[in-house]
Amino acid sequence: MSALTIPFVDLYAQYLSIKTEIDEAIAGVISNSAFVRGEYVDQFEDTFAQLLGVNHCISCGNGTDALYIAMKGLGVKPGDEVITTAHSWISTSETITQAGGTVIFCDTDNSTFTISPDEILSKITDRTVGIIPVHLYGQPADMDPIMSIAQKHGLWVIEDCAQAHLARYKGQLVGTIGQIGTFSFYPGKNLGAMGDAGCLVTQDTRLANWCSLYARHGGKGYHTIEGINSRMDGLQAAILLTKLPHLPEWTRKRQALAKIYTQELNQLPGIITPYVGNNRDHVYHLYVICIKNRNGLKQYLSTQGVATSINYPKALPFYPAYAYLNHQISDFPQAAAHQEQILSLPLYPELTFEQIEYIINSIKGYLVDNPSPDLKN
Repeated sequence: MSALTIPFVDLYAQYLSIKTEIDEAIAGVISNSAFVRGEYVDQFEDTFAQLLGVNHCISCGNGTDALYIAMKGLGVKPGDEVITTAHSWISTSETITQAGGTVIFCDTDNSTFTISPDEILSKITDRTVGIIPVHLYGQPADMDPIMSIAQKHGLWVIEDCAQAHLARYKGQLVGTIGQIGTFSFYPGKNLGAMGDAGCLVTQDTRLANWCSLYARHGGKGYHTIEGINSRMDGLQAAILLTKLPHLPEWTRKRQALAKIYTQELNQLPGIITPYVGNNRDHVYHLYVICIKNRNGLKQYLSTQGVATSINYPKALPFYPAYAYLNHQISDFPQAAAHQEQILSLPLYPELTFEQIEYIINSIKGYLVDNPSPDLKN
């Protein structure tokens, strides 16, 4: 029987840390009956836009909707090809199809799990209209070459920032580099609501106005276009507003805990810790290691009371949803290799030093009896 039980993420612990503030925020929404749109949503949009230094923040129902709305705003139509990473959550690719476009998957960089700029070049055709890099696990994609490719070929760029709140690339906050940045506030994110919520940000006023209109039935009371119903509710906005001032400190705690993991696990043969690219600030939505005997370690940690996760067990092109594309393992060798090796360890601001020491010692204990082949060779 394990000495400790450590969840993969502990949302209740976060709530307890700011319980009075959260309870007051929820009570305020109820007393004002500001349940849909309203003052709290308006305030959140203004505050989040100011934090990122952008002109516009358009809130919506969730991060998936944010991607879909962004592509509709950019005019994606049938026959248009949109390039995105083979290693991500399906929201990134399914919304391309839903918006009317064709998904073109691209392999990843060997070290950072993010989309490979070199591979992007090989995927461009005369039907390509845009690129969606994902700042995966909290690390920015290599945006300079991506933006250069986009500018050279007349393509737009949507940054999928669902896992990368406050991450920076060469000092610039992600979400402010491409034409649009999209964010998820799913409860487990670095900035999470207590339900679904999302937003998109942009400097482009015309684009912002169209996206806002489209997300709200094409206009309230006077419908200039057909739209959808994708609104952030007042409770989620008030909760996010309450959490937002804590986000910088929570981010620093994530980075400090990740540093401990890396310092200790780097010494162990058979484990590769997260590599952080040059001029990139990783905010560690997830701390993902690579190990050859991933399933064995996962099972062992479970017996020790440590919950882990696999994000994600298959690269997107290899799911049944994309069988029609007839992709082979050889089409995406890096993403295919990673899907067999990745394991996400617990990492959240409320994780204690005692807990992280226990996790590290448990991993060391497993490797004593189950040495793993060296992935670095």
